[in-house]
Amino acid sequence: MTSSQIFITISIVAYLALMVYIGVWFSRRNKNTDDFYLGGRQLGPFVTAMSAEASDMSSWLLMGIPGAAYLSGLASNFWTILGLGIGTYLNWLFVAKRIRRYSEISGNSITIPQFFSNRFGDDKKILTAIAAVVIIVFFIPYTASGFAACGKLFNSLFGINYLTAMIVSALVIIAYTALGGFLAASTTDLVQSIVMTISIFAVLFYGIHAAGGFEQVIINGDSLKGYMSLTSVHNAETGGAEHIGFIDIVSTMAWGLGYCGMPHILLRFMAIKDDTKLKTSRRIATVWVFISMAVALLIGIAGNAATAAGRVVKLEGADSETIIVKFAMLIAEHGFGFALLAGVILAGILAATMSTSDSQLLAASSSVSQNLIKEVFGLKVSAKTEMLIARGSLIIISIIGMFLARDPNSSVFMIVSFAWAGFGASFGPVVLCALFWRRTNKWGALAGMITGGAMVFIWKYIIRPLGGGWDIYELLPAFILALVMIIAVSLLTGEPDKKVTDEYDQYKAAMARD
Repeated sequence: MTSSQIFITISIVAYLALMVYIGVWFSRRNKNTDDFYLGGRQLGPFVTAMSAEASDMSSWLLMGIPGAAYLSGLASNFWTILGLGIGTYLNWLFVAKRIRRYSEISGNSITIPQFFSNRFGDDKKILTAIAAVVIIVFFIPYTASGFAACGKLFNSLFGINYLTAMIVSALVIIAYTALGGFLAASTTDLVQSIVMTISIFAVLFYGIHAAGGFEQVIINGDSLKGYMSLTSVHNAETGGAEHIGFIDIVSTMAWGLGYCGMPHILLRFMAIKDDTKLKTSRRIATVWVFISMAVALLIGIAGNAATAAGRVVKLEGADSETIIVKFAMLIAEHGFGFALLAGVILAGILAATMSTSDSQLLAASSSVSQNLIKEVFGLKVSAKTEMLIARGSLIIISIIGMFLARDPNSSVFMIVSFAWAGFGASFGPVVLCALFWRRTNKWGALAGMITGGAMVFIWKYIIRPLGGGWDIYELLPAFILALVMIIAVSLLTGEPDKKVTDEYDQYKAAMARD
């Protein structure tokens, strides 16, 4: 191991140790599953904002975006970023405060599946069961993508066997999440968002320098067909350009629709202590999201220019997602201090991965222990046993995630894209109707949830491969069809019970007092 690798290792080990320490520290504050899964609704506005967005960005921010931009240019992610930025702002503006208040009024719900059943008066917990299954189905591969990103990082960095690196990284995430629960996940997310921010700016500045300056970055981009265009993407294999039309742009921007259906983000809204501070959280979150994604996009473009300048080896396929790793290793060659900075940068990739994986593990394990075992099957146990079941569920789900992540050739971007569509279409329309339409009933919510989830699979694997006008990101058609089904089925079946509408009126009155 070289001296630079030693200093990098020191930085990464120190970072991982800090994460585990936070988990141990907060383990003492988890008296019951309400604390473990929602932190007793005690988050401050800054932690709420940064933990929500850090848990959202995942390894996609530091691996997926730069990798796609490296290969295909500006438009490969520009419209996605624009859609996500707008979606972030609108989600904070229209959903955050409403779901915070409604979830407390509606039986003090601590999970999204529980909120659905409580909101729609589903005493048989059918909505809870279906929503829990949706979370498990889509979050396990999402979590697996995070584990895979960690494995790729250490394999690329130290030549460590991918499987070994992936398992060790996953065990660290499991350790602090299983110990500290929601508060540990939220606090580590805050720390991780800071590390991620330092990382992307340090890499961007160095990447531009390695390419020969910003002007050289632009010159290189302009020399590649379609690379700097907003209406075409560069094809790295053929050297040509592929046009993207209006429908393609709308389809790509539809990523923003997914926000209102993301359980790990909605839980942050539900957990803030003072919902009057959500305006502050919204401003912090929106600014950070736009800036961080834009910087990540520029890193990929600078990486391509650095390759053209002979500073970075040419990267192909899924290997393009390691461009930040390549830059970090170049930075480490400049001496002791730079090696430590490189370690922080690489810890940033871990941070991006961990900040999402911990939240996903909590949401998935709550679906098993809280929603299925306790609510649907009615298992009555002591508070201590509940905590054991919660942690045990988390560990089992993690093991399944590690099994799915065993393939080093899987694309982080593609896995995240599919899971994002699944949640956006299954939960997004239901959440919006729950918060804004009094007439929505449990049958409409059930029809929308099943339709949205099913259409994601149908569109991706049956319709989208037809190509042409059918080649649309699966989230958009699935979201629209789910919304139509909620409205149609709710109108065709009976009105909600008086208890449900009275509770809705109570929620609306609480919102009107602002």
